Amino acid sequence: MSTPPFVTLPAGVRRTTVETPRGAFAALEALPGSGVAERCPALLVPGYTGSKEDFIAILQTLALPGRRVVAIDMRGQYETAGSGDDPAAYARAELGEDVTALLEALGPEPVHLVGHSFGGLVTREAVLAGRVRPASYTLMSSGPAALTGPSADKAKALKEAIPALGMETIWEISIGPDAVARGVPPEVVEFLRRRTLGNCPAGLMAMADELTSAPDLTDELAKVSADTGLRTLVLYGEDDDVWDPRVQARMAERLDAARVVIPSAAHSPAVDAPETTAAALSAFWAQCERTQR
Repeated sequence: MSTPPFVTLPAGVRRTTVETPRGAFAALEALPGSGVAERCPALLVPGYTGSKEDFIAILQTLALPGRRVVAIDMRGQYETAGSGDDPAAYARAELGEDVTALLEALGPEPVHLVGHSFGGLVTREAVLAGRVRPASYTLMSSGPAALTGPSADKAKALKEAIPALGMETIWEISIGPDAVARGVPPEVVEFLRRRTLGNCPAGLMAMADELTSAPDLTDELAKVSADTGLRTLVLYGEDDDVWDPRVQARMAERLDAARVVIPSAAHSPAVDAPETTAAALSAFWAQCERTQR
């Protein structure tokens, strides 16, 4: 998995909290240079073991055309508090309810919604629930159903290791040494350590179950999009090693969605190719807004 390129915030990006009836969510917020948002806002939802920092490199660029852009930690992720040890609190449907509450909190304008990886499976729940219609919907490096293959094996192995070893030991014997071996800069390694230990263990275990058991709801999503006119984008790196790019391409066809393949990117386009990714999102959002007008 790619890592965020820096741990200090660029100018124009700040740490904040988004308050909702379902709790407070840690966030990074970017505003246009004028401070005045003239276009629909955007909400970015990270993947499993990820966080809002995975979007740092694209936040400023996305905000420049005149919009408020917010990336969050989901319930139990990094700096957003968990909800105890009950696995039901971290089910896709429950996390989807959180996304609905966040869309409402960022309104009243419709919000462009982006879900990365597991965040795509979560945001899909919010779209299918239908209580808030986004301005557009982007599935970033996310598939139609549960993970399979080596990525699923990794998620299951982490779930099994957490109660046996604890997150600190898992960091010390596996995640930390792997980051160092990949040449990750020391300051980013320290950030990854804080993030790993900040995650709610019960949340990680429950999300691993969700990630490896999610059904294929592509047809249901296609129906909602057709019935409501919701514009959808499927965006992924050409070298994605989590969900096969061919699987994501077929999903885009089934959804009758726009599709963008990011060159020289793997599973985290916002990290691997931030300018290209931000340009693709901005162009799609602007097109959706023109169509709605």
